[in-house]
Amino acid sequence: MSGMRFAFLCREKPAPTGKKIAIVGAGPAGLSAAGYLVCQGHEVHVYDKLPEPGGLMLFGIPEFRIPVYRVREGCNELESAFEVKFFPRTKVTCGTEKKEAGDEFVERTVSLKELAENYDAVIIATGTWESWIPSIEGADLDGVYPALEYLFRIKSAKLGHMDWKDIISPEGKKVVVVGAGHTAVDAALESLLLGAEKVYMSYRRTIKEAPAGAYETNLLKQRGVQWLELTMPVKIIGKGGKVRGIELVRTRLSEPDESGRRRPVPIEGSNFTLDVDYVIFAVGQTPTPPAGEELNIAVDKKGRIVVDERHMTSVEGIFAAGDVVTGPSKVGQAVRDGLYAARSMHVWLMGGE
Repeated sequence: MSGMRFAFLCREKPAPTGKKIAIVGAGPAGLSAAGYLVCQGHEVHVYDKLPEPGGLMLFGIPEFRIPVYRVREGCNELESAFEVKFFPRTKVTCGTEKKEAGDEFVERTVSLKELAENYDAVIIATGTWESWIPSIEGADLDGVYPALEYLFRIKSAKLGHMDWKDIISPEGKKVVVVGAGHTAVDAALESLLLGAEKVYMSYRRTIKEAPAGAYETNLLKQRGVQWLELTMPVKIIGKGGKVRGIELVRTRLSEPDESGRRRPVPIEGSNFTLDVDYVIFAVGQTPTPPAGEELNIAVDKKGRIVVDERHMTSVEGIFAAGDVVTGPSKVGQAVRDGLYAARSMHVWLMGGE
């Protein structure tokens, strides 16, 4: 299997247009946008806070899903054959410093306003780097982690960018993963691969409703993961500041509401506890556009950048694509959104409608 081809619309760099573009974020949306734009003859510079391009394809998704070499070969082609310039370990802000997953590698910051002034156009493709942890008792104990941070540290060590002693090692430990999407499944599988003694999956609905799908849930069961469907956490038990267990409550599904969806309802008196060492929450991620109000880019109540039909933000000349616009999605959807944004940007740059 060969490397990913982000510049799949051309085989060599076309005649230059004289236009220079900045892309903020080197994940699937940013890289696919870069590939489209270089095939139109534009000069492209990509800024990213991580030590190498690839985003969560490299730093969040296990290698058994997306081989590392494929991402690296695709990025190398952009750099060597199409002269894309990558600026790693560089975080772009709008005037406010805000800590997020992945900031461990940041060595410098750049203002989005400065990029907008120095480039003909900008695409924001910064993804969803902020994870959500429920506000329950014990959520601040040592041993409670968002799944994204958990996976990020493991992949960073595997890629050689972080010392293994700095990762969260589940070897010989009991782990409970809360959630049932692809990130939850990946956290459970990585725990098993790294030698966890026992892995539980807690999901407030039935296993048939797991967003990851039947194939993934069956794979986990075959590997010994214990599914705790129709359960949700109510308290994390600690001792000496560290996780020692979790208290769960059983749930039932309500009658369908106006939207036709059945809601999980706790069953009174059904609480039970498990002895665990780590609690991994995979219950949602939030878009992370460049922090601050320097340019006053419009976002909705979920933190997603608001764009028009051209993928342009509320600021002329600044576009946005991928999960920072749509919310968490699959790699293919982010790639597609990056292509659409790049196409719209190209038309706008060349004076078309």
